[in-house]
Amino acid sequence: MSEETIELELDDSGVSVDLPQPSHPNDQVQGVPYRPVEFRDDDLPTALERSARWLREAQTWLGEPLDVIAVHLDYDDRNGQPYYDVKLLCNEEDLAGAPVALRKQSAEAAG
Repeated sequence: MSEETIELELDDSGVSVDLPQPSHPNDQVQGVPYRPVEFRDDDLPTALERSARWLREAQTWLGEPLDVIAVHLDYDDRNGQPYYDVKLLCNEEDLAGAPVALRKQSAEAAG
């Protein structure tokens, strides 16, 4: 049985350098194993809209549905912080671009 190695181009946090980044300065891809992608805003519909926009962009890039393990909603009532905190808990292999690399490798092997 042989194991093939797939090379992925990852940034320092372990996600693909080609992964679309959330566009708002309050949003981020966090650096933990299950990779919460965070969207923070004082207006919940706005945070949800940004999370949906990012999810569509990420799925287009990935070429398949992104595996979202859970959606977490929290709040931050500290003064000066965005109140709502929406997190999409995403599969780290998807965020690293593994399906993209597998398709590329299969295409190169077939061509």
